[in-house]
Amino acid sequence: MNTEQLIRIRRELHQIPELGFQETKTQRYLLNYIHSLPSERLEIKEWRTGIFVKVLGNNPTQTIGYRTDIDGLPITEETGYDFQSVHDGMMHACGHDVHMTIALGVLTHVVENPIDDHVLFLFQPAEEGPGGAQPMLESDVMKEWMPDFIMALHVAPEYPVGAIATKEGLLFANTSELYIDLKGKGGHAAYPHQANDMVVAACSLVSQLQSVVARNVDPLDSAVITIGKITGGTVQNIIAEKARLEGTIRTLSPESMKRVKERIEALVKGVEVGYHCQTEIDYGAMYHQVYNHEMETRAFMNFVEDETDVELIECKEAMTGEDFGYLLKDIPGFMFWLGVQSEYGLHHSKLKPNEKAIDVAVSLVTQYMRKKGTR
Repeated sequence: MNTEQLIRIRRELHQIPELGFQETKTQRYLLNYIHSLPSERLEIKEWRTGIFVKVLGNNPTQTIGYRTDIDGLPITEETGYDFQSVHDGMMHACGHDVHMTIALGVLTHVVENPIDDHVLFLFQPAEEGPGGAQPMLESDVMKEWMPDFIMALHVAPEYPVGAIATKEGLLFANTSELYIDLKGKGGHAAYPHQANDMVVAACSLVSQLQSVVARNVDPLDSAVITIGKITGGTVQNIIAEKARLEGTIRTLSPESMKRVKERIEALVKGVEVGYHCQTEIDYGAMYHQVYNHEMETRAFMNFVEDETDVELIECKEAMTGEDFGYLLKDIPGFMFWLGVQSEYGLHHSKLKPNEKAIDVAVSLVTQYMRKKGTR
């Protein structure tokens, strides 16, 4: 597949972003392309809105896994592209259109130039939520085709094209969504003593939550609690009966995640008593840390440094979340950042990955698969 074809695919996928487990158009587009490839060595199985594609090897002793995510985000695009999203309020603002294009490029190469080992491609839905990796891992197809090794990448706007970044061990944090609902008693603004104001309760709770990281997490560890959205009340002269906080928790260890949640629950119980209200906590989608296996990651890093022109950057761990961590929990492998050099960052409405990075990634991944899967 040449550069022009890869860019065309990326731009067509960019126009049809869909939310988690709603990726029907995306799945159809991917299947149409996959079915256009020579089928002698291909086995294809659909799973919900995702796809498993197995490329049979010439003389297999193992299965190499490669995962890409396929969903978009509920963000209104402001890139100014002439191939902008045609789905109102949705955008590939995390680069999954680039991820899918790279996967199709690698798949095409492996089909046309078979290696000794099997290669399993996972086109995974719902990475942005509610989480597709864990249920895909637990599926019957995965149990039948379980790879011996798995790899994945994620675009990184902060790194230049021609560079990748990774490290052994912890790469991405443990993450959890956080939703807290408060219900009190509404009333007229002129009679506050007859009501239990949930706007006041919510504001107090937000302030208290800031003490959790400062006073309950080891200073040598790291954690972040972010409340990104508050809703409450109806009009300016009615005391709010309900309020809702929406945010995220991020930690560098599972133990810290447990401690942070315990402390949040204690503070919420205190708000119940102090503000005479009912509360409910929902942790939504929770993602396990992305922990790169030492031996597999070091072998890849040595390969990049010794056998390619790609610049290798040894990065620090990040507080970003990625459900690829569930796959690495059970399967040896790694994830790496792919430099795409964009002025705007991930999840921004103006994110514009440099398309030159697609060729870099397809070449790098296919070279590594050939080295790893050919004897």
